[in-house]
Amino acid sequence: MTLEEVHGQEPVPEGHDRMQGAGKALHELLVSAQRRGCLTAGVYESAKLMNVDPDNVAFCVLATDEEDEGDIALQIHFTLIQAFCCENDIDIVRVNDVPKLAAIVGPSEESGEPRDLHCILITNPNEDGWKDPALEKLNLFCEESRNVNDWVPTIALPE
Repeated sequence: MTLEEVHGQEPVPEGHDRMQGAGKALHELLVSAQRRGCLTAGVYESAKLMNVDPDNVAFCVLATDEEDEGDIALQIHFTLIQAFCCENDIDIVRVNDVPKLAAIVGPSEESGEPRDLHCILITNPNEDGWKDPALEKLNLFCEESRNVNDWVPTIALPE
């Protein structure tokens, strides 16, 4: 019996298909979370939220582009966020395409200005927990990735 059968879910496809499935699920999760008001964007805003209410954080996305790879301060923030997420059992993924992420999430609703999308947190909207199928797929994807020692898997967003 596989893990998916135990949880009553469909198995995640292997290899490239598995990665595409995770990218599609992440896209769906971001759209759904934004609609529900459960999305926090920005390294500073995310750190504040994790400090105040870590039990309410359901998922974390770290995003970079090639130009961000040399940003030592950002890499230090990422290391601290990853450690916090691991310590608090928060699933975490990386995305290497900030413009695609910006197209999905869009500008800040308050000011209409571009947001800092280097860190995005998905939070639970209420005490009952949030049972989003895309979130469940991503949790399973992260669990499978950890089983092969990929602690922070990189996901490619769909076109």
